[in-house]
Amino acid sequence: MGTLVEEIFSQKAGRKVEAGEIVLLDVDYIMSHDNTTPLAIKAFREIGKPIMDKNKIVIHFDHAFPAPSVQAAENQKMITDFMKEQGISHFFRQGVCHQVMIEEGFVTPGAVIIGGDSHSNTYGALGAFSTGFGSTEIGVAWVTGKSWFRTPQTILIRIEGQTKPGVYAKDVMLAIAGKMGMDGATYQSVEFTGSYIDTLPIHDRIIFSNISTEIGAKCGLIVPDATTLDFLANQTKATPPFKVVRPVNPHYHREIEIDVNQLEPQVACHPDVDNVKPLSEVAGLAIDEVFIGTCTNGRYEDLEIAARILKGRTVSRYTRTIITPASALIYQKAIKNGLIDIFIEAGCTIGVTGCGACIGRHGGLLAAGERAFTTMNRNFIGRMGSADAEIYLGSPAAAAATAIEGKIADPRHYQEVL
Repeated sequence: MGTLVEEIFSQKAGRKVEAGEIVLLDVDYIMSHDNTTPLAIKAFREIGKPIMDKNKIVIHFDHAFPAPSVQAAENQKMITDFMKEQGISHFFRQGVCHQVMIEEGFVTPGAVIIGGDSHSNTYGALGAFSTGFGSTEIGVAWVTGKSWFRTPQTILIRIEGQTKPGVYAKDVMLAIAGKMGMDGATYQSVEFTGSYIDTLPIHDRIIFSNISTEIGAKCGLIVPDATTLDFLANQTKATPPFKVVRPVNPHYHREIEIDVNQLEPQVACHPDVDNVKPLSEVAGLAIDEVFIGTCTNGRYEDLEIAARILKGRTVSRYTRTIITPASALIYQKAIKNGLIDIFIEAGCTIGVTGCGACIGRHGGLLAAGERAFTTMNRNFIGRMGSADAEIYLGSPAAAAATAIEGKIADPRHYQEVL
């Protein structure tokens, strides 16, 4: 009887679990990638015990793949050798780990998933408890098949109304980040609910869970409904039937209400995710690079929004525009439906599926003094290259409009194509 996170933990523990209680739970999957797996292997070696269940381990190459440096290549070789040695079969090189985890069916309602990546919160959009872990804890979980958690208190964010044309889920979540601050939900579960959330397709719901990391949340959850179950059954490899999990007579630590009816496009400005302003206040700021992609906004629907704006137009000569589908499946669909042709004809560069430019490893680094406008989830100093560069965050529509004009631009000016 409790909030969504309490209900998930209670089902997993086989007894009632309440906020504040420390529990040891079996985890369904343990995810890591090319950046975080090496240290997990080190911890595993030091423990000196065998893997509990190889089928729980999922490893991705996405952060620096294909390898842009000798060090990255050596890390990936070491990981590959380890997987061969241990007989680990859940291994993927087909895009951003979080997108591929969903596509491959590892994420289902009521599951408990830990990931060696700070945006593992993403899976909460499908009613799973998921959170980011350090590499040492990942190595321990390989051996035990379990992890301990302090059951978080829950903040309920009720989002009501409908956005106007040209305003997207990304704008809504950025507005929430600006309102709450980067530590507004530290070690708490956030449940997103309300009439606005109820109408959203999964690709938009994912944005809220994904960016919950940026307000300090332990997890960002959305109650699974018919939209969730239809998506899982028809757009992933997950096998029904799926668990029914929802809050039961919950007690919330805090409740926040957001009305989106009058919201305008938002931009998270340099140098913090919570430095959020209406786009109109920063419109006209010159931009050197536009990057559309990542685990936040690299899904097919995001590319489609950008393509509608870019179709028949050309990006600014001195604003390099990089578009990176979040997975190979999304890339294939974008090719089949002509989106990639639109991007190339507009003067864009198509990046390799994965994280690349988002984390400043390769495929779009910034020089000192440059500014980027991107669809990613964080804009920390030095995130995309030089510590003397600036990063601005917004929706795929705003990014496409900005690419055309070479300066931060309002996508509503292109409303006829949306």
